[in-house]
Amino acid sequence: MADIGLPAPASGMEGGARPAFASRLNRLAASRGFQRFCARVPVLRRLVRAEGAELFDIMQGFVRSQVLMALVELRVLHRLAEAPAGAEALAGPLGVPAPRLQVLLQAGAALRLLRRRRRDGAFALTTRGAAFLGVPGLEAMVRHHGVLYGDLADPRAFFEGRTDPALARFWPYVLGGEGGADQAARYSRLMAESQALVAEETLRQLPLAGIAHLMDVGGGTGAFLRAVHAQAPQLKLTLFDLPQVVAAAALPADVARIGGSFRDGDLPRGADAISLIRVLYDHDDATVAALLDAVHAALPAGGRLILSEPMSGGARPDPQTDVYFAVYTLAMKTGRTRSAAEHEAQLQARGFSRIKRYAAARPYVTTLISAVRGGSA
Repeated sequence: MADIGLPAPASGMEGGARPAFASRLNRLAASRGFQRFCARVPVLRRLVRAEGAELFDIMQGFVRSQVLMALVELRVLHRLAEAPAGAEALAGPLGVPAPRLQVLLQAGAALRLLRRRRRDGAFALTTRGAAFLGVPGLEAMVRHHGVLYGDLADPRAFFEGRTDPALARFWPYVLGGEGGADQAARYSRLMAESQALVAEETLRQLPLAGIAHLMDVGGGTGAFLRAVHAQAPQLKLTLFDLPQVVAAAALPADVARIGGSFRDGDLPRGADAISLIRVLYDHDDATVAALLDAVHAALPAGGRLILSEPMSGGARPDPQTDVYFAVYTLAMKTGRTRSAAEHEAQLQARGFSRIKRYAAARPYVTTLISAVRGGSA
């Protein structure tokens, strides 16, 4: 295909440029003649081709994700972690015709999850592929994406609000329903597998010094509290979530369990720190406001709130959170991916002080904010 596109303006330039200049720049970028001119100039040619490749990657994004899904569903990465193999050798065990499997393996190599050996054409796992297998919960999330992709099959109708996303029914607790045992089990399994990395990233930044009793609200199967217990076994810990969820939580014997719903009223008191780990972005603004009020009321003066979840880039849109998580939470029908600035304003309005935002090493995993309850209890 012909090269497409121009190098994008430096970050922040377009927003700060005068409208007339930005308009002229965009007209040049859209001009096929100017693109051809840039393609003939050696210095510009590399930039144009790089920008064209990035635009093409955006266009083929769904195909890339489906290649990854197929590699996961067929457990290709697991098999190649044991030993390199070619399409002919893998076709029988996987039940995929060799010519079609060759296309999949070649695509996996193009995504740098696999590498193709020159001497015999066999495929082996790359460091990236091995890292994929080592990330907790990543395979579970890829398998789960079939639900989201189905909801996005008609993207125009989705963004116009004319669809009934299946994703909302996958998370029955979001809409306030009790859900059945099977729904709770599916929710709990996915949370258990995906929350380990969030807990690790949160505790890497979060100082636990000064906390005596931590209550994790909406903590699912207890992945965060298990990680806290391993790091600080002296802390008193409590899990608060729906009764059917806490009943299935795999927790150390000395971690307390309280079944309930933060939608039903006050939160239990007694903890000097409350954590909300990937909770707020599941819910609408009214539910979030009520929950933050309940957290403020449950904490003593000087008590700490720990908020950890993926956050929008706000005024500087983030390529992961403002694409993946913002669309995902939209499909949930009640959730919303908020910016750190929005969270901080909500906390300030409720009387929290000493609000601190931690630098996010991996914002696509989580961003961390802590705050202190001011005033008398």
